[in-house]
Amino acid sequence: MKLANRISKLQPYLFMEISRKIVAKRAAGADVISFGIGDPDLPTPPHIINRLIGASLDPPNHRYPESDGLHQFRKSIANWYQRRFGLSLNPDKEVVPLIGAKEGIGHMALCLLDPGDIALVPDPGYPVYSVGTMFAGGESYWMPLKEENGWLPDLDAIPPDVARVARVMWLCYPNNPTGAVADLGFFQKAVDFAKRYDIVVCHDACYTEIAYDGYKPVSFLQAKGALDVGLEFHSLSKSYNMTGWRVGMAVGNADLVNALTRVKSNLDSGIPQAIQYAAMEALDGSQQSIQDNIAVYTRRRDKVVEALHNAGLEIVPPKAGLYIWVRVPHGYTSAEFATLLLDQQDLVVTPGNGYGPQGEGYIRFSLTINDADLDRGVARLAKLRVSAKGPKAIDNRPTRFVDLIRDHVVAKYVRPAKPGDTITITAKDISGALQRGNIYRQICNAIDLERFQKENGLRLIDRQGPPSGYGNVTWQFHLLKS
Repeated sequence: MKLANRISKLQPYLFMEISRKIVAKRAAGADVISFGIGDPDLPTPPHIINRLIGASLDPPNHRYPESDGLHQFRKSIANWYQRRFGLSLNPDKEVVPLIGAKEGIGHMALCLLDPGDIALVPDPGYPVYSVGTMFAGGESYWMPLKEENGWLPDLDAIPPDVARVARVMWLCYPNNPTGAVADLGFFQKAVDFAKRYDIVVCHDACYTEIAYDGYKPVSFLQAKGALDVGLEFHSLSKSYNMTGWRVGMAVGNADLVNALTRVKSNLDSGIPQAIQYAAMEALDGSQQSIQDNIAVYTRRRDKVVEALHNAGLEIVPPKAGLYIWVRVPHGYTSAEFATLLLDQQDLVVTPGNGYGPQGEGYIRFSLTINDADLDRGVARLAKLRVSAKGPKAIDNRPTRFVDLIRDHVVAKYVRPAKPGDTITITAKDISGALQRGNIYRQICNAIDLERFQKENGLRLIDRQGPPSGYGNVTWQFHLLKS
């Protein structure tokens, strides 16, 4: 049986891997506490559940729903955006309900990208941005998000020749995984950049309703001209504790909404109508549950931040979102430190490199954990005393190591070749040349970056080896230019 080549490029979904680790540890008798996945433990408000129960008793709600949702639901979404952000949206042209924001984000690439087209993707970032790009045959150009820039992409650093051929730029604020926020000034700069280069901006705004200390996140669509170039994705998952209900929405430019609706109409059958009625109740009814959520998450944030500080870890308390982004001690990789927490304290966190190479050197704590488990987890963190390790091949700034690999590959394999040549690169050969031992994962991070191809005039024509990135992986590139 031969599977599509894209399957070999598709890594196991990050949170499925984390769930497997939890199951394995618990099966071995460990008392595992998970700070890994951002899945609210708080209950869905009763008035929303009651609306679902009532709607589920109405026989028409058991039939196929429309892909573009009920008109009443689209109107509820538009009204919520008006109340929350002061935006006037046409519910029939500028709103489309989604089976969770993830579905819409994944499908959006099919609306915008033809094979070989470029998407500007944040690194670190939600993996679905790049996975959707790959499914559409596009290529991701990684926009590094750096701590010194407040985890905002430096739009001025994107080469003009890349910007001119890019089709879409993905943004996410409040940010997953870093917890960073963006103001209207940044969004205005993004709109101006998009208009200059004829790029669509897709903004993932799923965390706007969880914010701390009086801060109120803004919508990308509040920037002047944003409706001309952009689409915003939102969700009821985090705001109303409805992750399992799969309800989201995309709002913004009418042409983009129409394109996404056309894709959805061919690939899915929309949100079950009873759930749409419950979602209307969430948006139109009392919003007190959001304030209650914020109070709970604020308390949890403060407890975890204090414990991390006491353990000697570097942390800036987030202004919004459900996550705490923590720098690991010098000398550890993200995976090493996450493994240390799992092995020594039975604590599960998400390694930052699961969100991209720029996430290496960090781990993510989620606050969606019940209070009893959180208190027990904080008590375990209080016992943690971690100091920096000695010099290692990979420190907590491993992008330097990625650069080392890339420079070595260019010098040995690319520069001696002529346009038209096929270049074969084997991870095992690089490992031996660099005398670093078993470093296949880091080599894959360097080689698989689409920017490696763009920078050096290469196009990947074949990849052989295990999808996980471990083992003797071999790549073949076609040299387009010298």
